[in-house]
Amino acid sequence: MVSTIKKRAPKQARVLEVLTEEGEMTFPELASISKCKMDSINRLRDRGFITLDKKEVSDSLFAGKHFKKTAHLSSTEEQEVAIRLIKRKLRERKHSVVLLKGVTGSGKTEVYLQAISEVITLGMRAIVLVPEISLTPQTIERFKSRFDRVSVLHSSLTERQRSDQWWEIKNGNADVVVGARSAVFAPLEDVGLIVIDEEHENTFKQDTSPRYNARDVSVVRAAYENAVVVLGSATPSLESFYNTSNGKYECVNLKNRVGHKPLPRVEIIDMRREVYRGKGLKQISNYLELSMKQSLSRKEQVLLLLNRRGFSPFISCRRCGFVLRCKRCDISLTYHKKRDAVICHYCFSEEPVPGECPDCCSNGIRFQGFGTERMEELIKTRFPDYNLLRMDSDTMRGKDSHEKALSSFRNGDIDILLGTQMIAKGLDFPNVTLVGVLSADTIINLPDFRAGEKTFQLLCQVAGRTGRGSKGGKVVVQTYNPEHYSITHAASHDYDGFAKKELEYRKQLYYPPYGRLARVVLRGKNDQDVKEKISKIAEKLMKAIKLSGGPLLSGLHKNKIGVLGPAPAPIVKVKDNYRWHLIVKADSFNNLHTILKSIENEKRNSKKVQMMIDVDPYMLI
Repeated sequence: MVSTIKKRAPKQARVLEVLTEEGEMTFPELASISKCKMDSINRLRDRGFITLDKKEVSDSLFAGKHFKKTAHLSSTEEQEVAIRLIKRKLRERKHSVVLLKGVTGSGKTEVYLQAISEVITLGMRAIVLVPEISLTPQTIERFKSRFDRVSVLHSSLTERQRSDQWWEIKNGNADVVVGARSAVFAPLEDVGLIVIDEEHENTFKQDTSPRYNARDVSVVRAAYENAVVVLGSATPSLESFYNTSNGKYECVNLKNRVGHKPLPRVEIIDMRREVYRGKGLKQISNYLELSMKQSLSRKEQVLLLLNRRGFSPFISCRRCGFVLRCKRCDISLTYHKKRDAVICHYCFSEEPVPGECPDCCSNGIRFQGFGTERMEELIKTRFPDYNLLRMDSDTMRGKDSHEKALSSFRNGDIDILLGTQMIAKGLDFPNVTLVGVLSADTIINLPDFRAGEKTFQLLCQVAGRTGRGSKGGKVVVQTYNPEHYSITHAASHDYDGFAKKELEYRKQLYYPPYGRLARVVLRGKNDQDVKEKISKIAEKLMKAIKLSGGPLLSGLHKNKIGVLGPAPAPIVKVKDNYRWHLIVKADSFNNLHTILKSIENEKRNSKKVQMMIDVDPYMLI
């Protein structure tokens, strides 16, 4: 039935696919997961394909849940040093920022919890920000089991739940607010502490208007409230790390795991030496496959990271070389086998798989590359006797699907967990003794000055998922760039060595943290209009720098201030809009602001071309 509907009404077919996979759900949930409007759902109802039933559904966030109260855990010497420092700062009631730099498994969360306990004792309140993906029931339970009055704010709440939680905070009925980035704006009074866990995470930066970084907003809010900010991470952002060297922040280190468990051994596999196995490229090295067999035979669990979803990242013709691309975006289409469709990961348009090459009409169409869906098939073929679970945004769409998946893995029902970067963060499974990074190169070659930093952080974070139990752990990293400093320093768990190397490169170019950047992006339906407009803006910016004289002109000559570009954006077309961008570089925020003021009226000057300015951009793509 679905295949028949798919040809004429792909959106309605998508709704049916979601209901078939996930079971019954509410209207808003169905619309959100299927990414379809209510019209498509109503048409299916009118045609008799789906039925609507009225049911009473509890919308209370903690309905039916009991949280067993727990006491503080005993602290290690390093934790005690951190706790004493933060408590002293809290009693002083002065604004300060502490960077809690602790290796994975060092007990940063326990430090947060004891600091929050001190805040409440002092008659104040706390906000805790965590990455959205880490807001699992286990995370919330850790706070609810310690403190009575905890409110939660994140995007998965229903409108009613969000309203209830907001008013609970507003009315003074919460001592602790736990949430994603927007929780920094919670209407909480008497804030004495703001904690940002995994402060390096890109999800704290909102890339749509209003653009802000919740980490930076937290520091500003804390300054107004004379509060203490604790930034926690095993791999701090270079901006935060740099601020400890210039005296803006204090740093306290947790160098050892709780119980003095060793960090996992990391093996780097040079895939250039193992590039072929029979016909086609090799996806799993002999060493990784052998390591998997050994771990699984001991009834231990394996975690595999591949940061690319779908079955095949692109489809090409073997005869003429044609690559199937999105008609609305300048990007190749990804094949998703379960949906039997090619999908654009930028505009989410969906098309049936062509039976022949659209260019030369041959039957040379082939699926190229590996995504998580294809890797799932390969691993099931190699390890048929073991249970595998795939975790990516395609499989984790349903309500509570993320938690159900992790619960199955935690209970030992799953032997191999394969997923994208969502599995690299915050998971604590003592029986995981092997982590395999199937490709460490997916980020490292991006045209982004943070590519090395992001690669290092991802590798360290995923490596931290193993070796947390008594059995120890091992990490196998497959790469075609085994000499890259991001990979070698991650393999030796050497954050300071990586930071020193990366900061040397940043300093030469006056990139953050030594300077400030703003990205100006223009988009419009006509490529020439966009190109002409951004060229004029670039001229205006340079003119503003030169005419101002003084520090700006001096900075221009020293390469500390300038305009890079304009140039086509790395993905030049998205949703039928052509995109050009340029980067404004300055040695201070004040100078950056002065330069950008020269183009503030440009947003209103053209209906054909829209302009976006992103200060302190996290990505340049």
